Amino acid sequence: MQIKTIKAEETWALRKTVMWPDRDLEYVKLKEDDQGLHFGLFKDEKLTSVVSLFVKGEAAQFRKFATLVEEQGKGYGSVLLNHVIDQVQALGVKTLWCNAREDKLSFYKKFALTPTEQTFEKGGIRYRIAERTL
Repeated sequence: MQIKTIKAEETWALRKTVMWPDRDLEYVKLKEDDQGLHFGLFKDEKLTSVVSLFVKGEAAQFRKFATLVEEQGKGYGSVLLNHVIDQVQALGVKTLWCNAREDKLSFYKKFALTPTEQTFEKGGIRYRIAERTL
């Protein structure tokens, strides 16, 4: 497997397939995509997992973290998230956070991301902000 920096456009199809298969492609694009760092994990040269990172001062948010459904549970997302953590630490970021789907909170807890009291709903899915001090 290999992790590469990729263009935002390269993340969109995987984001849609995994996160919002019933929505059109425009729904998964972020207006901030051109300001982010985008990473892709490739398995046998196939894009398998993606994440987008947005750094603002001493805080960074990762968004649109997705792994192909048939490849979930095999550790690819963990490898990619550890890569993001290494990247933000090298940049001197003090706080890493995300909008975690509530049904995925146990995954984020393994990376010392602590759920906060802040919640919201989007597209019928409940989210909770999770953060980690680095």
